[in-house]
Amino acid sequence: MKLEYIGLKEISGPLIVVEGIQGASYEEMVEITVGPSEKRLGRIVEIHGDIAVVQVFEGTSNISLTNTKIQLMGHPLEIPLSYEILGRVFDGVGRPIDGLGEIYPEVRRDVNGKPINPVSREYPRNYIQTGISSIDGLTTLIRGQKLPIFSANGLPHDTLAVQIVRQAKLAGEEDAEFAVVFVAMGVKHDVADYFKKSFEDSGVMQKVVMFLNLANDPVVERIIAPRCALTVAEYLAFEHNMHVLVILTDITSYCEALREISSSKGEIPSRKGFPGYLYSDLASLYERAGMIKGKKGSITQIPILTMPNDDITHPIPDLTGYITEGQIVLDRSLHQKGIYPPVNVLPSLSRLMKDGIGEGFTREDHPAVANQLFASYAHVQEVRALASVIGEDELSELDKKYIEFGKAFEEEFVSQSREEERSMENTLDLGWRLLGILPKEELDRVDVKILDKYYRPYSNKVRGEF
Repeated sequence: MKLEYIGLKEISGPLIVVEGIQGASYEEMVEITVGPSEKRLGRIVEIHGDIAVVQVFEGTSNISLTNTKIQLMGHPLEIPLSYEILGRVFDGVGRPIDGLGEIYPEVRRDVNGKPINPVSREYPRNYIQTGISSIDGLTTLIRGQKLPIFSANGLPHDTLAVQIVRQAKLAGEEDAEFAVVFVAMGVKHDVADYFKKSFEDSGVMQKVVMFLNLANDPVVERIIAPRCALTVAEYLAFEHNMHVLVILTDITSYCEALREISSSKGEIPSRKGFPGYLYSDLASLYERAGMIKGKKGSITQIPILTMPNDDITHPIPDLTGYITEGQIVLDRSLHQKGIYPPVNVLPSLSRLMKDGIGEGFTREDHPAVANQLFASYAHVQEVRALASVIGEDELSELDKKYIEFGKAFEEEFVSQSREEERSMENTLDLGWRLLGILPKEELDRVDVKILDKYYRPYSNKVRGEF
């Protein structure tokens, strides 16, 4: 027989405090009856003796201290799962919002997941092709990796996310099943509509599972949304052997919701007011990516975060960089030049890239051409700094070649149309074509055999003709 508790001790923001609770568990779900019949859901986030602190998903408006009824449900938040979940749209706590009815579950799973035993993890090898040269060529996304995108307000990270969803594929494995789990946290209605319409218009919706938490939805749902999404990803990857790409946008909204709830609980703040456990909380999301020995499926993560004030040392990008395996950095100055996607390749890196490219994966020359493009573009920045002091006319002929290379690299390699999808072959061929601007003896990061095979002096072919 389930006990019902009547009355509350305290209401604070999205939290309620219940006294006299017996046998409660951390993360346990509770059913809250407001007024005569309105039902709301909550979960226990703190327990002190017989006092429980409950997060209310639908918010605490109109809740009374005296006649509100609480009933323990005896289990944590669970999400119904089935293969038919593909192509569906859910809110932040996994309730369908696409008008197609409820999910008839094969299983129900705890949204908090289970940690993957490090011994059982398989080292990521193969890559996922995004069709975007600056990612595929220089910061290759490896299957099972977590590779965040560091953006900022006003930069086109939403457009880039849609393009990745539309174009992402497993190169050379047409028989393998591929799916995308897309999570939008704290987005405005027009942005949510843009995501849905873009996926439907491009015909990829049938392989996408969407979770939408809108800006006017309760902040508590923002904490749950990525966990629901990752539970879906684990189910598809490890039960149905699918390769799943999870895109989380915007992690900054998630962290700010965490800060708000932490403040409501009266916890001692850390840097910038964020809770001291921000690192471990983010790790509980990011570390759910990976591959497991004996399982064919994989989970790859692309968390997208907007850096407040373009500050890469802010706690959110700072801690994310510690946990994940690299980053893709979007740059405001490139965006102002009209370059899309405005990927700043120098601070961007993929730490697992070296083990998933080259002969047997992409092409034998991929590591060499990527290293040379990085090195040459880094030298471009030095030459530009010199030109800003002495003037471009005073530069040597070699330095002028580097200036020409830098301009062509940004406008032809980094920049591409929002609808343009480049194969890995096209990306590598384009890299070699641009390196042809520089004298052969300047390409010191490339083995002589590969250099002789692929190097050709630059020619003014039309873009796309490699």
